[in-house]
Amino acid sequence: MRTNHRFLVGLGGLLGTQAIQSWMGTLDYRVLYSDPALDPASPFCQGKKIYLFWHEYLLFPLYMRGHCNLTMLLSRHQDAEILSWVARHMGFGLVRGSTNRGGVAALRELLRKSQTMHLAITPDGPRGPRRHMASGPIYLASRLGLPLVLLGFGYDRPWRVERAWDRFAIPRPYSRARAIVAPEMRIPADLSRDELEPFRLRAEEVLNQTTAEAEAWAESGERWAGQVGALPGPFQPVLARLRPPVAPQPFAVPAKPSTPCP
Repeated sequence: MRTNHRFLVGLGGLLGTQAIQSWMGTLDYRVLYSDPALDPASPFCQGKKIYLFWHEYLLFPLYMRGHCNLTMLLSRHQDAEILSWVARHMGFGLVRGSTNRGGVAALRELLRKSQTMHLAITPDGPRGPRRHMASGPIYLASRLGLPLVLLGFGYDRPWRVERAWDRFAIPRPYSRARAIVAPEMRIPADLSRDELEPFRLRAEEVLNQTTAEAEAWAESGERWAGQVGALPGPFQPVLARLRPPVAPQPFAVPAKPSTPCP
């Protein structure tokens, strides 16, 4: 019976992978970088990083940044079984558990993985509250000495799973998908639990701001100064080589986009 269950979960993962690749492949992707070298797909990316994004937009990086030396943290809950197979098929390493819900084993595995791979974490997962950052990723960044990179994602008027705790976003086929990559955030080493809170609040604020701006950008269909195209992970280096990185500039999300695209 257990063998049958594993077979069905594995089959569901394979079918889910095909569905995600077909569905997400129809979208129009644009990115606004504070620094293009922060992209894990960039050949100019240096050093390991911890990438944070809200759980409701999991499909975006799952499709776009597979095979980019990323390990993703996923819940041990049965709901995530098929998702774990999808993540493997899409080219991610995996750690099962949580950074702050009895996840000592997960933390140890993340410590080990971070020596050779970037980490990707949904800081409001696996059960919320929605868009509320847990302290676990801040602790992890302090413990490992790795920078946080906050990723704001948005789709053009996506469908929402209203009964889900995060109102999970499903993009409409052939719609717009937008991403904003904030500057990396450094967390001081060896912070106590009480000292984590100001950094947690700041990271949550920046992630909520970049997400809200990416959502507004996707819905508007307007062209933003500095926007660039994006391809799935294995193909992104081609774009990066054609467009060498420039020195990072002081970054602020534009208050008003420039003229609309024709």
